[in-house]
Amino acid sequence: MVLMVSEEVREALAANRPVVALESTIIAHGLPRPRNLEVALELEAAVRREGAVPATIAVLDGRPRVGLDEKQLERIASGDGIRKLGHRDLPLAVATGADGATTVSATALLASLAGVRVFATGGLGGVHREWTVTQDESADLGLLARTRITVVCAGVKSILDVPATLQRLETLGVAVAGYGTDRFPGFYLSDSGHPVDWRLDTPGQVAEVMRAQDALRGPGSALIVANPVAEEEQLDPVLHARVLDEALRACRAEGVTGQAVTPFLLGHLVRGTDGASLAANLAAVRGNVRLAARVAAAWADGR
Repeated sequence: MVLMVSEEVREALAANRPVVALESTIIAHGLPRPRNLEVALELEAAVRREGAVPATIAVLDGRPRVGLDEKQLERIASGDGIRKLGHRDLPLAVATGADGATTVSATALLASLAGVRVFATGGLGGVHREWTVTQDESADLGLLARTRITVVCAGVKSILDVPATLQRLETLGVAVAGYGTDRFPGFYLSDSGHPVDWRLDTPGQVAEVMRAQDALRGPGSALIVANPVAEEEQLDPVLHARVLDEALRACRAEGVTGQAVTPFLLGHLVRGTDGASLAANLAAVRGNVRLAARVAAAWADGR
């Protein structure tokens, strides 16, 4: 078996203790050095404070790893040439012995293969604006349609077409619930401007939905728990709208396409908001990690 599960994670799963999967792209590609390593350690510590075991996921020397030690975290944070891996890239990374940080799709797949049911991230990928022209849709959506995992996130990145993404999730049969809200969060914003059909208010309710998924034996799709960033920590909505509009116009003017679009727009937001978008991003991730640990504990308690 090519999958490497750390001893701590393996023992926790065997003992039915709560485990939370964490992606590694935020470490390798989402934050500047050395802040990225500080945040990686901070997020793992937050999981532990809630009584769960963190399982940060990455690929090192072609070996997918579920659960990293501090030295491995440092390698992802400081290494040059760390590739960004979606689930489609995993066989290539394994065969070539590459080092890579896992996106939502790759993290969800590897976590599921290891038996980890709960995953915390910032925001999902989704349907890009002008999809009818570009046909640009994140691989996250298709993977989540066929992977039984619970993803705690702050909605989808606000640079995307949010209503189209929600429609696509419905078409794919991926369950979506707001956590403590009837509104779908917008990553940097506590409200994207769009409603959700279902609301859950406690970790125990989330765990009950997970158990119902298993009992019904339906298609192996994910549960999205959309947890909004606190209003006092969100990016100012007026500033967000102005800078995002500027970023979209700059993207079109410079002819940025494909995988380059998301980092271009996110980078523009960081610069145009003097780092406020990054602060809101981190606030959302911290909240998601804490909630995911509580959901994992509720899930473990009922098994």
